[in-house]
Amino acid sequence: MIKVYCYSKCTTCKKALKWLDENQVEYKLIDIKEDHPDEKTLRKLHKKSGLPLRKFFNTSGMLYREMELSKKLPDMSEDDMLKLLASDGMLVKRPLLITKDKVLLGFKEADWREACV
Repeated sequence: MIKVYCYSKCTTCKKALKWLDENQVEYKLIDIKEDHPDEKTLRKLHKKSGLPLRKFFNTSGMLYREMELSKKLPDMSEDDMLKLLASDGMLVKRPLLITKDKVLLGFKEADWREACV
């Protein structure tokens, strides 16, 4: 089963969910603000994604900017970054798509099509 972490007020998330529905892709929707991934889950998703951990941060979010993370992340360890990401779902890039084989951050239709259809 495909899992999708989303935030209900996020326009990109709405667009991604609409795409999934239009393409008749079954998925489990998880509210990233209320039920965000814990540190152990994030560690697994990071490894599965093959992406740099910094890509998991929602760099356009208010919390990211308020915490001035663009200045702090370069000096943080991977463990500290994972703890920080696990502390608040609003720090995590969304939508976050998880399939059996892939983890995708953000919505790029071509990537989602390859992963889901």
